Amino acid sequence: MSWEDSEKTMMFNVQAEEVNQARDILHQVYAALKEKGYNPINQLVGYLLSGDPAYITSHGNARSLIRRLERDDLLEELVKNYLNKK
Repeated sequence: MSWEDSEKTMMFNVQAEEVNQARDILHQVYAALKEKGYNPINQLVGYLLSGDPAYITSHGNARSLIRRLERDDLLEELVKNYLNKK
């Protein structure tokens, strides 16, 4: 690989359907974590950084829900929401 090849920016694209699903799943998982008395933000960050589903409660089927999506889809939804971009 040449230097020029390593300097190219790669494009990443997520389908709108995946984004809506990611948003819905994040809301459901957040609610389940809150219901169980966890700090949802801390738990979600732990999951997103490590990929370990043990950070997510199985209450309300939250653990299996969040595992339906790739972490990059979840991260994209979070970044777009944070930057108020649709």
